[in-house]
Amino acid sequence: MFNSPLFKSGYQPQFSGHETFPMRYGWLKKAYDAVKESQASNNDHSVFNDEGAIARFGVGKNMVASIRHWATQCDVIKPGNKGNQAEVSEIGKKIFDDNGLDPFMEYPSTPWLLHWKLASNKKLTTWFWVFSHFPTDSFERDNIVQALDKLGTEQGWSRMSKSTIKRDVECFVRTYAAKPATGKQTHEDTMESPLTELGLLKAIGKKDGFRVVRGPKATLGDGVFAYAVCNFWNDYSSANTISLEALAHQPGSPGKVFQLSEDELTDRLTRIEMSTNGQLKWSETAGLKQLVRSEQIADHEALQLIDIDYQGEYEGKVA
Repeated sequence: MFNSPLFKSGYQPQFSGHETFPMRYGWLKKAYDAVKESQASNNDHSVFNDEGAIARFGVGKNMVASIRHWATQCDVIKPGNKGNQAEVSEIGKKIFDDNGLDPFMEYPSTPWLLHWKLASNKKLTTWFWVFSHFPTDSFERDNIVQALDKLGTEQGWSRMSKSTIKRDVECFVRTYAAKPATGKQTHEDTMESPLTELGLLKAIGKKDGFRVVRGPKATLGDGVFAYAVCNFWNDYSSANTISLEALAHQPGSPGKVFQLSEDELTDRLTRIEMSTNGQLKWSETAGLKQLVRSEQIADHEALQLIDIDYQGEYEGKVA
């Protein structure tokens, strides 16, 4: 049985912050640009809370708060040193700067990177629980609500109400599952969130039925995968070996977050030496399947590994 942060004493669940709005196309770039401009001018106020916030982002107050939430949880911006200010992050600069790798999210690896930041984050209870703990692939929204409410009661979570969980689950589903097209709507019209492109959540026959899609992830780049492995490893252990079992089954692991089988995960791990320039190596000695490293790769160094997913005209680039 793997340990999970959700079952540890003192865990504080989070079911809010998004104001019920799923992340939308263009929001992260808007947040990054606004925070970068504020930093450059040495403003001592928050671009999300000042009098010009509504005009700046072109949306209402609650949606401005949602933009900040998603930009923060996706690690595009981070809390600053002055009160309620924010600062741009390393990931924000690398992806969303005007000269960044993918400021307009045209490459498929960018949604995968954002998904990793969300679903591996133990603080985002619904996201972490569904991808790392939910016992079946198929569900209705109320199944998740009931399960999280039961878990919270058993664990003695504070600041929790069933109505709040219900709103969070609704937002979760809309983040990953495109709405059915109606009337003259095209498929693109139904895609509220860029993470619907990942195909991780599919509506099924029943009125409120959904399925978490487990299997090969053709658009998941080797660079983002390698970054996720390093990111997880640094949080999981300081040892210079990590087992296939941990990478596949530990809550918050690449196998769980990307919904990969052991075989699919192994296939990626056997070629990780190439995508990490030999910093990580796959080993199958004496029946032990594991990754080996000579030294820890810090998260900011691991972030450089994603570059290979953005070189040239990547075959998965959105037209």
